[in-house]
Amino acid sequence: EVQLVESGGGLVQAGGSLRLSCAASGFTFDDYAIGWFRQAPGKEREGVSCMRSSDGSTYYADSVKGRFTISGDNAKNTVYLQMSSLKPEDTAVYYCAADVRLRSALGTLVNEYDFWGQGTQVTVSS
Repeated sequence: EVQLVESGGGLVQAGGSLRLSCAASGFTFDDYAIGWFRQAPGKEREGVSCMRSSDGSTYYADSVKGRFTISGDNAKNTVYLQMSSLKPEDTAVYYCAADVRLRSALGTLVNEYDFWGQGTQVTVSS
């Protein structure tokens, strides 16, 4: 059974940093993508960043380019999202998800992802 567990959320002041972790288990796939998404109250879930397991290629939404960095530790089966220069508009529940079918180019289309974590709250105060 595939499981994804996020951690690392919290309250931070604008301009601060947080590192989110996504611990994956139950994976038996040779190649997959792990994505980070977020959903603010009253808004649709949006993609933030993703990484492909086979070659480490990455994708970032324009809203986070230069501020967020995705990385992975294969030994720990964990993907990280380092978030810096945080803004109040980054406040949301952050989810990690896995795309194991890889039907499309690397990206963060919500309906391309098959497994989801439970989410972790990130709150950025002004």
